[in-house]
Amino acid sequence: MAKQFNVPPVIFPSDGNAGAQQRRPPTAPFQPPKSSNPSIPFMSFDVTSAAASTSFSTPHFASTTFGSGGSTGFEDEPPLLEELGINTKQIYQKTLSILNPFKIKSDLHEDGDLSGPFIFLMSFGLFQLLAGKIHFGIILGWVVMASLFLYVVFNMLEGRNGNLDLYRCVSLIGYCMLPIVILSAISLFLPGGLVIKVLTGVFVVWATRVCTRLLVELASCGDEHRGLIAYACFLIYMVFSLLVIF
Repeated sequence: MAKQFNVPPVIFPSDGNAGAQQRRPPTAPFQPPKSSNPSIPFMSFDVTSAAASTSFSTPHFASTTFGSGGSTGFEDEPPLLEELGINTKQIYQKTLSILNPFKIKSDLHEDGDLSGPFIFLMSFGLFQLLAGKIHFGIILGWVVMASLFLYVVFNMLEGRNGNLDLYRCVSLIGYCMLPIVILSAISLFLPGGLVIKVLTGVFVVWATRVCTRLLVELASCGDEHRGLIAYACFLIYMVFSLLVIF
């Protein structure tokens, strides 16, 4: 026997405006409150007013003052070569003094530097490269060994009276490489044989004479051992000349 349930009747409103009254009105989108401070335009989220109220000006850099002196700008800065310790005028004067083996100004070489020797050594390696020989590492290595050799020989001859430091020794050997550099440049246009060998002897004697005279005049006690110093210099530059011949 089926069981019966009592279901209450459903009554729909007959008035059509009842459903409209139950609908919720649409709400406006969220808008952040405007800032009370007009000097901050981005707080109002108004792009037009922000762009109109924002202005850019060219920055002005104040000049740097040192102590009680006046202001200094970039135009008063020393040149870059001078800041790096490269004196081009001094290198030019030293080069001219090497070019004249009979009139050498030894006072120009009292202050040693490595800028000029580095230029000469790189030029020597470049001329050798044009001749089909890659000798950059050999040249730099031989210069270091030659400087140590001459430094040890000179100080052994002079004992405690020797005043030749290694830095000045490297500078002198590098500057006196100029005749060998010229020989390397000339050898590019000359055929091998007797001519290049005779020129090699002339340029080696030139470099030996210049280096010996500078060492003797710059050192306080080198005159009595001039022959031995000249022999050591001759061996050094003769080794470098072999790179040009062979």
